[in-house]
Amino acid sequence: MIAHLRGTVAGVAPDGAVIEVGGVGMRVQCTPGTLATLKPGEPAQVATSLVVREDSLTLYGFASDDERNVFELLQTASGVGPRLALAMLAVHAPDALRRAVSTEDLTALTMVPGIGKKGAQRIVLEMKDRLGPPGDDGAELPARAAPRVPSWRDQVQSGLVNLGWPARDADQAIAALEDEGVIDGDAVDVATVLRAALRKLSKR
Repeated sequence: MIAHLRGTVAGVAPDGAVIEVGGVGMRVQCTPGTLATLKPGEPAQVATSLVVREDSLTLYGFASDDERNVFELLQTASGVGPRLALAMLAVHAPDALRRAVSTEDLTALTMVPGIGKKGAQRIVLEMKDRLGPPGDDGAELPARAAPRVPSWRDQVQSGLVNLGWPARDADQAIAALEDEGVIDGDAVDVATVLRAALRKLSKR
């Protein structure tokens, strides 16, 4: 198993990045929040999980070991594959997921595209004793501090589109957050803004 990658970021796309390790470019699929911490040409390390299928080998990258571990645990629930597990981590930080499961917060879980009420109930039932309690840092804190990059709008929009929302709806949600003063110039935590936009879209 490939537990982590350490190398130079060769490129970043809306749904993943290429990290060069020993002259070999390794492609990893990541959440928008993790991608926000990766900058082409700079060194990086991501925790990884290799998903093996009959016709593919897919490497998923994460900002922390905890995020990777939660990703793998989520896939032990019925009906949760790697894409849905990644979407859950794109919407909620690991501790936020633990809190949602431990408190049976179905509303929080159904914010994730692809999870309905019955799916959320099944996840709560199956994962309540597996994910463990949330940590002391609280679920409202961002999972990671993203760098200040001027392309935050493109990253948030790409993240929303990859999660299944139309580009028009994504743009409207971002504009609404700007009107409300939630977003402050270019000093943006992409993961936090993405979650705020998803909360707004889920209320429509």
